[in-house]
Amino acid sequence: MLDSVFGRIKEATVVGDMKGAIATVDQALSHGVTPAEIIQKGFIEAMSVVGKKFKNNEIYLPEMLIAAKVMKTCLEKLKALIVGHEVPTIGTIVLGTVKGDLHDIGKNLVGIMMEGAGLKVIDLGIDIPPEKFAEAIKTHRPQFLGLSALLTTTMAAMRDTIRELENLGLRKEVKILVGGAPITQKFADEIGADGYADNAAEAADTVKAMLLW
Repeated sequence: MLDSVFGRIKEATVVGDMKGAIATVDQALSHGVTPAEIIQKGFIEAMSVVGKKFKNNEIYLPEMLIAAKVMKTCLEKLKALIVGHEVPTIGTIVLGTVKGDLHDIGKNLVGIMMEGAGLKVIDLGIDIPPEKFAEAIKTHRPQFLGLSALLTTTMAAMRDTIRELENLGLRKEVKILVGGAPITQKFADEIGADGYADNAAEAADTVKAMLLW
């Protein structure tokens, strides 16, 4: 029965069926399935499927956003039911759009995909200066830092952030992933980032691969 329930959750999420996903989650909860199990075996696996379909051009950004909305809505419902313990995670990532840049759509989607991959996400928001990234690393001790930029004029802020971490002796504590419309693998290499992703699905895969380093 449980495999069937998890399968229906995955299917509803992938096709963007909000009502179906919520109804199946409620059914699972009524049968004693824990929120953590639903998240791990239902939604994390569902977003893995969504990510693969997106990378293979089987679905496109609108479909991916709908699936992500289904997952996020259900996660909020499930996390509200969890008392006394955290949902198991595979790691923590701090995300933010760099100083001078106010764009957040791409960053928000990356955050959802990271959460869907099983990571705890600390989203600092937009227009984040290097010192605030450094403060977040000291506070949260994440394994990963994700820097986003949409404007060519703010790309340099990624380099500034990495230099700030180097100056404070924090650089070796995190693996840094960069992305955004103007960012390339070449630029990521030039500024000393550990990874680059062209889209949200690729970002999640890149971080999971980094866990094995």
